[in-house]
Amino acid sequence: MPITGDQARWFEQNFRQMVDNVAIAIRGKNQVIELALTCLLSQGHLLLEDNPGTGKTVLAKAVANTVAGTHSRIQFTPDLLPSDLTGISVYDQRSQSFEFHKGPVFATIVLADEVNRASPKTQAALLEVMEENTVTVDGVKHEVGRPFMVVATQNPIELAGTYRLPEAQLDRFLMKVSVGYPDHDVTVELLGEAANRDRAAGVSAMVSTQAVMQMSEFANQTHTDPAVLDYVSRLATSSRSHPHLRLGLSTRGALAYVRAAKTWAVAHGREFVTPDDIRELAPSVMSHRLLLSAEAQFSGAKVEDVVASLMSSVPAPSLRAS
Repeated sequence: MPITGDQARWFEQNFRQMVDNVAIAIRGKNQVIELALTCLLSQGHLLLEDNPGTGKTVLAKAVANTVAGTHSRIQFTPDLLPSDLTGISVYDQRSQSFEFHKGPVFATIVLADEVNRASPKTQAALLEVMEENTVTVDGVKHEVGRPFMVVATQNPIELAGTYRLPEAQLDRFLMKVSVGYPDHDVTVELLGEAANRDRAAGVSAMVSTQAVMQMSEFANQTHTDPAVLDYVSRLATSSRSHPHLRLGLSTRGALAYVRAAKTWAVAHGREFVTPDDIRELAPSVMSHRLLLSAEAQFSGAKVEDVVASLMSSVPAPSLRAS
């Protein structure tokens, strides 16, 4: 059943309030906040990659505090074990049976700080829960519940002692976003509040988990014209044959692209997806899923430039709002 105008307006109003709430901690970055919340409401996972000290962790904590659910933070280190994430089964002598003790991954929003510092074995422990919302321990599946979102952070310059995220795991992140440095005026404002060491603590819960799931359901009902779906398909196909790429947009990535576009459209008060929605989300949804060839890397090509060339070379459809 398509979303109605009243439902779209209710969604947009709630979305704006959530953005304003997170903006208490992250100043002057509304576009980044909108992308993060779009990821949450699309039931996806978010990868924050940026230089140290730009506010990645603050953004993740502010988004978590906005939702009246459970939150956990896991500091990824080389000695972190998979069971430190998922939990373990402990033998209870009184009942003479094993009792499962849940790990920190059982939360509404999980902050995986510096995710690339853990070993590949520990990183792999996230794969199942990110894709299926379940954790398997000793052959038994455990549901983590909904909504569920992993917000992972990493920085691109401190690579000593890190492990590169495999493509299969990167593909499970709906978006990759960079926070970036604030402009001069916002920087001066923040410097004036230097005594406040935890700006995310000032962000209070303003939306329930039930409301988040209702908004996600409305986003799923956003109308997507077949011409827009054809556009996404042509972008994916073109990326797979691009001369600078050895890995293009996967089917999972294309599906995630459409889900994000639906949420982005209704968040801006529309009941339908436009080609502009696809273009605006391209850098965040596509960049981490495209793998440059060795020749392209040696020649200095960048993934961002490839995304731009795809958007310019693949013609967008012309749609009429009706």
